[in-house]
Amino acid sequence: MLSLLNLLAFLAVAGYAVYLFVNLLYTRILFIKLGKKAEFESNLKERMNLILVNGFGQSKLFKDKKSGLMHVVLFYTFFIIQVGLIELIIKGFVKGYEFPFGEAHKYFSLLQEWATFLMLLAIVYGFYRRYGEKLKRLQWKRNGKAAFVYIALSTLTLSILVTLGFEAVMLGHEPNLVYAPFSGAMALLFSGIGTGAGTVLFYVFWWVHMLTVFTFLVFVPQSKQFHELFAMVNIFLRKTGPVGKLKKIDFEDETAESFGVGKIEDFTQNQLIDLYACAECGRCTNMCPASGTGKTLSPMDLIVKMRDHLTEKGAAVTSRQPWAPAFAFKNTRANQLAIAGSGAEEVAATLENVSFIGDVITEEEIWACTTCRNCEDQCPVANEHVDKIIDLRRYLVLTEGNMNSDAQRAITNIERQGNPWGMNRKERANWRDAVEDVTIPTAKELKKAGEEFDYLFFVGSMGSYDNRSQKLTQSFVRLLNRAGIKFAILGNEEKNSGDTPRRIGNEFLFQELANANIETFRKYDVKKIVTMDPHAFNTLKNEYPEFGLEAEVYHHTQLLAKLVEEGKLKPNKAVDEVITYHDSCYLGRYNNVYDAPRDILKAIPGVKLVEPERKRETAMCCGAGGGRMWMEEDTGTRINMARTEQLLETNPTIISTGCPYCLTMIGDGTKAKEVDEKVHTYDVVEILEKSI
Repeated sequence: MLSLLNLLAFLAVAGYAVYLFVNLLYTRILFIKLGKKAEFESNLKERMNLILVNGFGQSKLFKDKKSGLMHVVLFYTFFIIQVGLIELIIKGFVKGYEFPFGEAHKYFSLLQEWATFLMLLAIVYGFYRRYGEKLKRLQWKRNGKAAFVYIALSTLTLSILVTLGFEAVMLGHEPNLVYAPFSGAMALLFSGIGTGAGTVLFYVFWWVHMLTVFTFLVFVPQSKQFHELFAMVNIFLRKTGPVGKLKKIDFEDETAESFGVGKIEDFTQNQLIDLYACAECGRCTNMCPASGTGKTLSPMDLIVKMRDHLTEKGAAVTSRQPWAPAFAFKNTRANQLAIAGSGAEEVAATLENVSFIGDVITEEEIWACTTCRNCEDQCPVANEHVDKIIDLRRYLVLTEGNMNSDAQRAITNIERQGNPWGMNRKERANWRDAVEDVTIPTAKELKKAGEEFDYLFFVGSMGSYDNRSQKLTQSFVRLLNRAGIKFAILGNEEKNSGDTPRRIGNEFLFQELANANIETFRKYDVKKIVTMDPHAFNTLKNEYPEFGLEAEVYHHTQLLAKLVEEGKLKPNKAVDEVITYHDSCYLGRYNNVYDAPRDILKAIPGVKLVEPERKRETAMCCGAGGGRMWMEEDTGTRINMARTEQLLETNPTIISTGCPYCLTMIGDGTKAKEVDEKVHTYDVVEILEKSI
């Protein structure tokens, strides 16, 4: 009779928990389906590789090595323990049940015991990281849900070992300290209580374990632990191809009532999956240059606020309660919205009065982003923050005509004169006048003379108009000439690359510029392009092909490194300097170009290359990306100052970079720190020219 009651009780609890879990999961899937359908590129090989590397390999988590090890232990021991859970469930109904593994079962037991113990150690260490070490990125979440996770997981693991220990007492078995060392120790400790008491305690702790399992099952879809289910899906569905590539807006779509994202359901379904995949680990915010310098933007908060808004709006629209069991959450806003129903006047009024941009996400947050992708590089579940921010900017700019005033000035100047300063478009090639003994032909001049060229040098607005950047341009053409490279420029036919308008949100202007430049490239049959501007490099290389560009695109450090390697450029004069190199975001994180500039510096005699703490993938932004070059910073510390301080910690005599934007920002930083007379800022090309 007791066995039957035990079975019925288990089926009732398990059935109710599974019902709630499936209902909660389905509810959130319905919320996600409120978004627009996303185009899916069936690049299965690349997607499976992402799953292997970032999912099963947990590679992103190892950016914090201690945390990475902890999560790998949790990840794999979880799967091992689930197999043992099946056996443990059956033990509650079949006394002394074991999987029919024969002699191999003892090894199965050993694996289970150690997996359980290692998981417990990982849980204890995770607790210490949050509450003992007080890891900064976790402190915002020292709340009840976080504490519940540690309590539940600790209970899960301990109850396994305790239950197995009392099973041995119940069955009158001798404690096995070899193949069941931890439950065996428990059995040894309580060996004198007798089989009757052992039986009672076995079922007590068996039920403790089962109730914890099913409680946690219901908890998962209602918390950040939902990433345990959605992380793999999110990694598999993430955009393939060049990282950070923005999606094209179809301005010929006559059905479009607005452009960009003004409501949560304007995001694609794939973008909304990001919201529920978020682990709230804080890695993104911890590395964000805006957040780290006192701006209101926190990539994690951005995702969490969007998720909470989607949950509330989804509940109202679908009339499904997102929190369960319902009786315990009847006073939550989302459940009340679901109960009221989408047709109720009070619900309609509630939704109408909430502005997605303004009430949920502030304009200040939207404009604070430098689009550096440090957040995305850190995210272990492949969340993409930048494209969401750009979509919000697009709505403000294209639909509402609302733009940061500084950004508006730069955009207006680009529209009128083709450069952010508003200088005369006919002066774009005037920098050539200062270069002596080097012929710098335009593509038009060479075509007229019937001559060909190997590379088109896309100078960009910075290299054409900015006084400091013009020196880099001049150094580069002198080195190209010395290496015997046939090149040409477009001169006054060159348009702005469009990176600034696109990142600010003016997609229409970007497409105009892109199409105009591509038409010019075709006119001169351009096959190879080289540029010194990483922003232009990224745009030409990764985004212009969608508009019809068919050409190889190189950054100047890539070409120079190749010429040095081939012996066409031979650095032989010693440059006795201590140099630290600053990685440009659009060269590094966007295009994985880290080695070329360093190879150049290492090839120069006398150079001592020292690396800052934040380098390569983790390098901090200079603050110029995403159109921020043209906007004033009036909150917190200036990003370029924070980055300059990091670079100065290496005690360099030169700070080098491969980006004119970065050079300007870091140069301003050294001047503000009043160290510019002893710590100079140079582009890699200038240092190479010194040696040649």
